[in-house]
Amino acid sequence: MPRANKCKHRTGAEHTNVRIKISNSPHAVPSTYPCQAPIWAPGKEPLPPGFTEEDRTAIAQQQKFQDFAAMAMESCAVKTVMAGTMGFGIGAFFSLMSASFAYEDPLLRQRSQAGMNTTQKASQIFKEMGRGMYTSGRGFGKVGALFAGIECVIEGYRAKNDIWNSVSSGFLAGGVLARNSGPKAAFGGGLAFAAFSAVIDLAFLRREPADED
Repeated sequence: MPRANKCKHRTGAEHTNVRIKISNSPHAVPSTYPCQAPIWAPGKEPLPPGFTEEDRTAIAQQQKFQDFAAMAMESCAVKTVMAGTMGFGIGAFFSLMSASFAYEDPLLRQRSQAGMNTTQKASQIFKEMGRGMYTSGRGFGKVGALFAGIECVIEGYRAKNDIWNSVSSGFLAGGVLARNSGPKAAFGGGLAFAAFSAVIDLAFLRREPADED
């Protein structure tokens, strides 16, 4: 037998008691309906346990900062900058690892460093590694920023979060990156980047977790 709603079977005196209890609160708007939560005025909501009215301003400022941080993280500009920065770091790291395992001709190195002392030789090596890290990081950062910015704009326009955002942004980003090589190369680059984005999205981002049973 379904459980009856107690609010529907209250007497008139009980309804009056409910309204009196609600109206006794200094910041609540009295309700004419039984079992309805009071409507609090903005900035006069009940405080968490252990806080007083003196802490209300600090809590409001903290909440405002959290709302601003959440809004900033959802901004396309912030997403683009973060993706570009992370891409630059990943590209620089890959370049550093490849330079560490790169094969060099010792005779060619000796000819290029003829007449240099140990400090000059080390300085030349670090400069070459720095140039390689900057070049690789700039390329990765450009790809990451371009892809993230386009995807954010498409997602905001479509108001959806599905695989077509990744495919569309990958196609546009690939076409923009290969635009200097001609229309055919731009179209092919867009298709390749779109396919790569779809594979990454399906294989890693949207893959359902395996059942633990």
